[in-house]
Amino acid sequence: MNYSEQKNLFEKDGFQGFVTVENLMANPSLAPSSKGVYVILRNSKDKPEFLEAGTGGFFKNENPNVTIAELKENWVENSPIMYIGKATALKSRLGQYMKFGQGKKVGHRGGRYIWQLKDSKQLIVCWKPTIDDPREVEKKMIEHFKSEHGNMRPFANLQD
Repeated sequence: MNYSEQKNLFEKDGFQGFVTVENLMANPSLAPSSKGVYVILRNSKDKPEFLEAGTGGFFKNENPNVTIAELKENWVENSPIMYIGKATALKSRLGQYMKFGQGKKVGHRGGRYIWQLKDSKQLIVCWKPTIDDPREVEKKMIEHFKSEHGNMRPFANLQD
C-alpha cells in the first residue's frame, strides 16, 4: 500500500494531523491534549537511507542507535507505516518524542529507529484521539499490521 492509500484509510478512521516531523518539532501544540494513538508515516517510495548515528537523545545514558544491519532487518518493504504509538496525552507524548529526535534527554525511547532515517524530519505524524484505552487500540493496530506483513511489526515498533 502506498502513502496516499494509507492516509485515506487513516482519515476515514478518524486520524488527524498529517504534519511533518519538522513541523511538529517547531510547533508541538498542533497535537491535541487528549489520549489516543499516533502513527509515523513515510511518504517516499525510495529506499531508506540509514544513519550510523541518528539524532535521537540518550535516555538513561543509553545509546539509542543500533547497527545499520539491525535497521535493515527491521525494515518493512512496501509499507508507509513506520511506527504506531500510544499516549495518555498526545500533545505531551508527541512533544517528548520530537524532543528525543532533536537529541534531548527525555523519557521517551520508543520508536527510536525513526531517528536513524536520513529523512526523519520529512516523515508524517498523524493521531487519533480515543475513548478506549490507547494501549489496547495500539495493540490492535500492531496486530493488524503484523497480519498484513508476514508477522513483522512496523519498522520502529520493538514490541507488540
